[in-house]
Order: sequence, then C-alpha cells, then structure tokens
Amino acid sequence: MRKMERLQKMTSGEVLTLNDGNLNGTVHEYPLVVVDCWAEWCGPCKMIAPIIEELAKEYAGKVTFGKLNIDENMGVATEYQISAIPTMLVFKNSVLSGQIVGALPKAHIKQQLEAYM
Repeated sequence: MRKMERLQKMTSGEVLTLNDGNLNGTVHEYPLVVVDCWAEWCGPCKMIAPIIEELAKEYAGKVTFGKLNIDENMGVATEYQISAIPTMLVFKNSVLSGQIVGALPKAHIKQQLEAYM
C-alpha cells in the first residue's frame, strides 16, 4: 500500500490489517500505533473489536490502529511474548511502549491511551 493511501486510512479512522510482514513498517511510519492482537476463536477479542473500531474513529489523525491475527502471525506473537489475548501493543515513535491486556471497558482503554499521547 502506498504511503498516501496509508495516510488516508489513518486520518479516516480505518483500522489497518497487520501481519508479520508489515508490522515493523507500520510502526515506523506512524508516531503512535496500537495493534490489537486477536484470534478468531477468542470471545473477549470479539467483544472489544467494536471498541477498537470506535477508538480508531475517535482518535483519527492521532493514533493509528491495526488488527493482527496471532494464529496467522506467530512471529509477532513470539517476538512480543503474547501469552493472553486480547492484547494491544502500543508503539510510540517505533518503540514498544506498553501493552493493554484483556477485554477492558472503552473508558479504561482510552485512559491508558491518553498516557501515550
């Protein structure tokens, strides 16, 4: 995907689909990236999916959100030692700065994100 298309997705509040091959490029391209690590079989992951979509729209232009299926991308799961899902990896200026683990309420996720802004 070209840079202009990616910037349009960021400002539009669209959630990017990430994988082992494009995660590093994405976290280097945007100043603040939240990666929702999930799996198809994970009930709590499905519970927070709409929250991720809402947050992507609310923080459009400030935070880039992506989803990464860990069953299909074991490299990322291994590299970042993800042992529970849902886990959100927070990258600030290309560096893993924190994790948000569990199906938490939207207000709690927002509060944690604000600390990175």
